[in-house]
Amino acid sequence: MSNTIAPLRWYAVLAVLFFGILPAVLIGLLVAGGDTPWQVGLLLIAGVPLVVCAIILVVRGFAAGVSEQAAQLLKRGMAFVAGADVLLLGGNALIRMATGA
Repeated sequence: MSNTIAPLRWYAVLAVLFFGILPAVLIGLLVAGGDTPWQVGLLLIAGVPLVVCAIILVVRGFAAGVSEQAAQLLKRGMAFVAGADVLLLGGNALIRMATGA
C-alpha cells in the first residue's frame, strides 16, 4: 500500500513557506521601510496569526498517526495559508489602489 498522504505533506510545507511566511515577511519589510501606507500594517495584525495557526496545523498534520486526521489537519492548514495570503496580498493591493500609493 502506497503512502497517499506524502504528496499532501510536501504541498502543505511548500504552501506555508511560499504563500504564508514569505508574503508576511515581505509585507512586514514594506511596512517597516515606510514604502507603503500605514493601513497595510493593520493587515499584519490579522495576517500573522493566520500564518502561525497554519504552521501549527501543518506541524500537527505531520505528527498525526491516522492518515485521515493528518489529511484533515494539512488541508485546514493550507486553507489558513490561503486566507492569510488573500488578506495580506489582496488587502495590500486594495489599500494601495484606494490611496493611490
